Amino acid sequence: MKMYKKIILSFLTVSFFAISCNDDFVDTKPLDQLSENVVWGDASLAEAFVSELYGGLGVGGFNEQMLASLTDETIFTHPGRNITTITEGRSNPADPGWINGTLSWVNMYSRIRACNLALKNLENPQFPNANKIVERLKGETKFMRAYYYHQLVRYYGGVPIVDKAFALTDSDFLTARNTFEECLNFIVKDLDEAAVLLDGQSLQKGRATKASALALKSRMLIYAASDLYDVPTAKAKSKAMASFSKPELMGFVSGSRTERWQKAKTAAKAVLDLPGFGFQLGLSAPVAPEQASTNYMNQSLARNGGQNEIIFGRYFIQSKNEDGGRVGLFNGPNGYNNWAGNTPIQELIDDYEMMDGSKFSWNNPDHAKSPYENRDPRLKSTVLYEGSPWKPRSASAAPLDPANQIQTGEYEVISGGTKRTHFGLDTRKSSIEDWNGSYTGYYMRKFTDPNPGLVDQNSWQQIPWPFLRYTEAIFNYVEACIELGEDTEAKKWLNQIRFRAGMPAITETGEELRQRYRNERRVEMVFEEQRYHDARRWMIAPTTLGRKASIIFVKGTLKAGKTVSIYKFDPSSYDYTYTVGKIDPGKENRNWDDKIYFLPIHRDEINRNNKLIQNPGY
Repeated sequence: MKMYKKIILSFLTVSFFAISCNDDFVDTKPLDQLSENVVWGDASLAEAFVSELYGGLGVGGFNEQMLASLTDETIFTHPGRNITTITEGRSNPADPGWINGTLSWVNMYSRIRACNLALKNLENPQFPNANKIVERLKGETKFMRAYYYHQLVRYYGGVPIVDKAFALTDSDFLTARNTFEECLNFIVKDLDEAAVLLDGQSLQKGRATKASALALKSRMLIYAASDLYDVPTAKAKSKAMASFSKPELMGFVSGSRTERWQKAKTAAKAVLDLPGFGFQLGLSAPVAPEQASTNYMNQSLARNGGQNEIIFGRYFIQSKNEDGGRVGLFNGPNGYNNWAGNTPIQELIDDYEMMDGSKFSWNNPDHAKSPYENRDPRLKSTVLYEGSPWKPRSASAAPLDPANQIQTGEYEVISGGTKRTHFGLDTRKSSIEDWNGSYTGYYMRKFTDPNPGLVDQNSWQQIPWPFLRYTEAIFNYVEACIELGEDTEAKKWLNQIRFRAGMPAITETGEELRQRYRNERRVEMVFEEQRYHDARRWMIAPTTLGRKASIIFVKGTLKAGKTVSIYKFDPSSYDYTYTVGKIDPGKENRNWDDKIYFLPIHRDEINRNNKLIQNPGY
């Protein structure tokens, strides 16, 4: 055995010296990486690189914390997540508050650098251009670069335009902020070129197309024409803007707004003229309420024709178990063992019209008595409220709710011949995970798969996130028409959305039409990351985003002679009262400050780049 060990040791020693004398041994290549030449010399690897550019999209808007909770759509239930830093106006460069990865300055520029690397290497590709793959990859890359710049610009204003990948040989890495107008022009140019490169290309769902390039261009141009980005208007409405010494970073300091609205109209119409998009449009009268609710669910679930609404989306498959498939868990009722993260507030509920198109009012006794009846059919497809039919409860909870209805109040029941109070299963006094109950009395339904076999607590769904959808382009077109005084054309398109939703035609003109349009956009596009930007660009944030959040208290009192032992929503057995209150300021004390029309550039970025100028008010 000793001799055997000596032979092995001698063999290893000789082998080591033999290998050491071979220069190739030290010229090793990492097994987990590919060189730049290899990547850009192979069409499949180049495509894989471009595919990774989409990684900056994250899970779309389906994060546990949603942008909706920075608006008058929802509040975030769980403390300590830094959302209130923004909603209470306390954001500052050292602590900007909750910044999602899809709008982070660092993350966006990291993705932009990758886009620049791809474009550089695709200029002289080292692989055959079969089926115009080079044009397609360049088109996708230009779209993604434009998308990431659009994210930076709509949150921060004008930012440094970097259109090349810095190398170690560069002498200067510091870049000053470009003006808003320069950034807009850069984004639009990338999108125009992407649209040409992608024209006629056949792509998988979730990849950039000519349509997505045109749709994003429409969004940018409608923003550019809005109040926030017109410096004279913004200065008149914001003290922070009025005192800012570099207003060109935040918007147009000169030029014709009429021309900007005309460009926005033209860009939106280019999207409307695309074939194959849209859902249940062209109607001449409102559909029935039940069909309207179904229409809206089909849009938000992207099925039964509703998928034709999505121009650019983020898609999910259950086998990947991504957060984007956990919308039901993140936002669903605690009585179903979910987390109630982003819960609708009363201000949103109140903005849904009555079926006849009139405003809902708590001062109207009939409205106040039954606040969820005879409302815009989209409400019940968007929000779970007291008595909403929902999925089967878990086995342990089923005996407490055999009717499978949302319970957000407190109710009298008879137990053992004695009247007692039953606290709803979906409240913070529930017997089921009370700490996850909604503070507002509402839950998100939109984007949650209603399949009773899909248990949100431990299942993943496959509902896509709509970054860009056809209806947004319709709204952009309508808005531009209104601002150009073309009310008839605006109503022609706006009422198509209304009829699909079972709502009567809008007949107003002028300022009244503008306000009806804005409310229509609010309820139709709810939870889609539109409201945060719309309220800011219209500069109505002080009276919308800055409002204290309201909540609902529901109480069910047994009618005389009625005996109920197991609660269910039943107006024939109960008299219901609905009382509106304000959220406890200890939970969230919303306060608008003009500086938060834009987010602050983080102090670390300012320290790294002395050419950067901080945003107004910080």
